Amino acid sequence: MPLTTTGDLVTRARAARTAVAAFNIITLEHIEAVITGAESAGVPVVLQVSENAVRFRHGRLLPLARAAVAAAERAAVPVALHLDHVRTDVLLREAADAGFSSVMYDASHLRYADNLAATRAAADRAHAQGLWIEAELGEIGGKDGRPPRDAHAPGARTDPSEARAFVADAGVDALAVAVGSVHAMTTRTATLDHGLLRRLRACVDVPLVLHGSSGVPDDELTAAVAGGITKVNVGTALNQAMTGAIRDYLATHPDAVDSRGYLAVGREAMACAVQRISRRLSPA
Repeated sequence: MPLTTTGDLVTRARAARTAVAAFNIITLEHIEAVITGAESAGVPVVLQVSENAVRFRHGRLLPLARAAVAAAERAAVPVALHLDHVRTDVLLREAADAGFSSVMYDASHLRYADNLAATRAAADRAHAQGLWIEAELGEIGGKDGRPPRDAHAPGARTDPSEARAFVADAGVDALAVAVGSVHAMTTRTATLDHGLLRRLRACVDVPLVLHGSSGVPDDELTAAVAGGITKVNVGTALNQAMTGAIRDYLATHPDAVDSRGYLAVGREAMACAVQRISRRLSPA
């Protein structure tokens, strides 16, 4: 079916009091696995390409984007493309022409005033191209190998009053909030601050996004969606599934040289992870 938009999927999820899963893709196998898993769950999905993934692909956005568009157009469920954690104007300019309907502009590493100014400028550019834009306030931590900040450090958690002002002044369409999740977690042990999430939901009138969801247990994810999270970002969980399956395959097939063998089991493991997470967020 034709590509849909992230904004439409998030709006529908919010009205239904569910959440849409957004999975980070790096390879063609990631793309195929995410779509297969979403089809098995019978739910729409967002394919996300991060700036880090573009860097891994020699700085070229189009090859992976074109593959994602081609796969999405043949999917049996609605699929949208989202450009994740963008910090460069070059990528922001390329997004719409590459098939993306949305971007997450990441100036969260800056102080509040600088984050606001940079995000406001990015929002103006994005909206001029017809793009839905997400921003981040508070530091979720764990990205690019950085350790998570102490929960009590200034800026480590999203302040509700700052969030209200930030959304109004920056003109963004969604806000990623720091409520206890951490990027790149390989254990599902994160504990979310649900009281803070409720306060944020009461203060902010745009959809809220949870980053670093791979480390969040199922019951915590369910509670987060009930508390107002509408978009859930997942990346590391797919890489764990793929890498674990490939390790097991090569351990039992030490003479294997055909990459199709281990890539197939890696792709299947990722699809199973996508199906499980998607059903948790949008139960039938």
